[in-house]
Amino acid sequence: MVIVQINYRRPDMPKAEWEARYTDARAAQFLQVPGLHWKVWLDGEAERLAGGIYLFEDRASAEAYVNGPIVARLKGNSELSEVDVRIFDVRERMSEITRAPLPHLQQTAAAAE
Repeated sequence: MVIVQINYRRPDMPKAEWEARYTDARAAQFLQVPGLHWKVWLDGEAERLAGGIYLFEDRASAEAYVNGPIVARLKGNSELSEVDVRIFDVRERMSEITRAPLPHLQQTAAAAE
């Protein structure tokens, strides 16, 4: 399991205008990203920081995403600044102890019920 963390500073605009960009269709495109289990969308209104946390099945999938068209568009968006993209390996045992939402842990819990 691999986590991709992306953060950026969003434009200074009214909250309603920023929120209008977040449509169901925009989120749905991530359902087609190979190897992606889930994405958590982040928004820090006070500091105008936004981004996401992504859980990928493996490093190859994470690197393909980071080097692919979605992240390229993000990096090329002149409205955004301070784009920071990082890839982390998941410490699975420690994450299991702290109840992280890892897919294989959820399957194990469901099987136990």
